[in-house]
Amino acid sequence: MAAWTWRFEKADGTEVQPAVQPEEFTTQGDAETWIGEHWKDLAEGGADQVTLFEDTSEIYGPMSLHAQDAAPQG
Repeated sequence: MAAWTWRFEKADGTEVQPAVQPEEFTTQGDAETWIGEHWKDLAEGGADQVTLFEDTSEIYGPMSLHAQDAAPQG
């Protein structure tokens, strides 16, 4: 069974410990729901961006945890 995990990083890609400790996720949807619920606390705790992994494969990222960076441009 695949394990979905987040890597928490500063803006320069340096890995940091998350302010909220994630659980192990069995689906991508569960991992994405969790980040949707905790992104503000994670950002306030010092993480600037996250990358999602399925086992050791990078799925996507880095994705900013800062609302102004995520807002559509235009």
